[in-house]
Amino acid sequence: MKKNLLSFLSLFVIALSLCFAENKDSLTSGYYLSLRDAPVYKDGFTHFNYVNPDAPKRGRLTLAAAGTYDSFHRYALRGSSAAGSEYFYDSLMTSSGDEVDVLYPLIARKVEYPSDYSYFIFDIDPRAQDNEGRPIHAEDVVFSFYIIYEKGVPQFRSYYSGVKVTALSGNRVRYDIPPALDDNGNPQKDINGNTVYNKELMMTLAGAPIFPKHFWESHDFAEPLITPPVGTGPYRVKEYKMGQSVTLERVKDYWAADLPVNKGRYNFEIMHYDYYRDANVAFEAFKAGEYDLRIESSPKNWATQYTGKWIKTEDIIREEIPNQIAQPVNAFVFNITRPVFSERKTRIALGYFFDFQWMNKNFFYNTYTRTRSYFQNTMYEAKGLPSAEEIRALEAVRDLIPAEVFTQEYNPPVTDGTGNIRNQAREALSVFKEAGWELKNQKLLNAQGEHFSFELLLRQADTDTERVAITFQRNLERYGIDMKIRSVDDSQFINRLRSRDFDMISWRYLANQTPSSDLMIVWNTKHIDSTWNIAGVSDPAIDYLTTKISENQEDGEKLLALGRALDRVLTWNSYLIPEWNLPSFRIAFKNKFGKPAVRPKYDVGIETWWIK
Repeated sequence: MKKNLLSFLSLFVIALSLCFAENKDSLTSGYYLSLRDAPVYKDGFTHFNYVNPDAPKRGRLTLAAAGTYDSFHRYALRGSSAAGSEYFYDSLMTSSGDEVDVLYPLIARKVEYPSDYSYFIFDIDPRAQDNEGRPIHAEDVVFSFYIIYEKGVPQFRSYYSGVKVTALSGNRVRYDIPPALDDNGNPQKDINGNTVYNKELMMTLAGAPIFPKHFWESHDFAEPLITPPVGTGPYRVKEYKMGQSVTLERVKDYWAADLPVNKGRYNFEIMHYDYYRDANVAFEAFKAGEYDLRIESSPKNWATQYTGKWIKTEDIIREEIPNQIAQPVNAFVFNITRPVFSERKTRIALGYFFDFQWMNKNFFYNTYTRTRSYFQNTMYEAKGLPSAEEIRALEAVRDLIPAEVFTQEYNPPVTDGTGNIRNQAREALSVFKEAGWELKNQKLLNAQGEHFSFELLLRQADTDTERVAITFQRNLERYGIDMKIRSVDDSQFINRLRSRDFDMISWRYLANQTPSSDLMIVWNTKHIDSTWNIAGVSDPAIDYLTTKISENQEDGEKLLALGRALDRVLTWNSYLIPEWNLPSFRIAFKNKFGKPAVRPKYDVGIETWWIK
């Protein structure tokens, strides 16, 4: 009996050991994470192609910042964070400027995961330390996830729901990823009946900031921080005048300075930011030599103001550089939770009064292109009529989306550029009538006799947008619509934005190089309280498409069809009045910089420059 029991136990132990060996062997272990494509940089690479690995580390870069700031904590629920705060914290892995959706080692030196992506294990580089020289351990990584999950802005709680993070040892941390859910809220299965997990979720987690536990456990993460934090990144605060200026210094003993992802980057010893509340004052300060480099956003300045003695010398260099970067969506965004903008036809009608062609000619020297897509300047921009693949992607929500999605290419209204918009106004009033509004006694009224009235919220320092808004306001006034313009300082603007306390707002949606799971936070009902869901969208068709995009991150063909399908649905729902884009960089800078011979594909690359 005892012999049989021992034999059984021996066999059990052998079987168990084989099981663990098989599980271990099935893990993919590597130096990178990628959603779809093979990495540009092979294992053992020494630096990115667009840097000078021997760039000298010295000198001072002075830049201008707009408005003001009242915090050194960009992840707080309120407050406006200081310029340069993106340099305070490193992440487990980081991206290159040559690729999309590929990450390389930073704090983590290696990653392991099974074939179903149900969990990921990161080995932390034993050399990793914060700016005070304390080692970064797995407990800092665990702390960082849960503090941003529990105390950060609401979208983090919904986006990372179900994720579990565990320290396996001092330098080894595991992320368990929840199953992707189907339309009924059940775990999604593939064609073989296996549970599907969201690899892209891990990509965002691997790129999330790592905070020193010893500092943040004694500070309220949800509140603004009025003193500089202990960081984990390449720069820290040297000195500051709250709201007026901030000076960063390169961390001299920064442990990651010579890692392949950092070699040749972060070459300035000092980065100083001066704040300007007025854009014209900021430009005059540049002309006077008060700061070193300017990315010009004003076509008028670019066309007419870079003249005179100060620019004719060799002290200032101007460059206009075409780029392959997805363009952000600058727009007047409707708060569709307000009754006045809840009807799609009402939003469409208002778009006819935005005379882009006249503004482009008179304000912008015909340099801009009208934005027509949430994936502008990428292959995901929807053009022409939907393809067969796009129609298949849309079929499940055909009855929930505008009919125009299937029959027309979306383009914003076009005027003749003379300022005469009578034809567009007639079209607008016809659409308004369908929505229950009519022009009576020079006022646009609804059936209850209420005047069509709303407020546009702007930042005080945004003078270019203000003159565009005034032109738009005048066009509306001619046809009985009352639009008030309110300009507020940065703090008020951010607070009203976060509480969705506005009718219409001037805003910029971040550029989407690819359709990613981040679109869930911006558009999906699960994240309706997200501070990034500016318009307050809650739509079952958009929920369906953003969920499918999240589920199909590794299938390039499906993602292409889904991205273009979503683009069509968003544009035809008219959640905003699109403005313009310029697929090039306009930069002016003092002749004091050295630059690598190659520029990163998706960036200006200023962090690779150095002082000559």
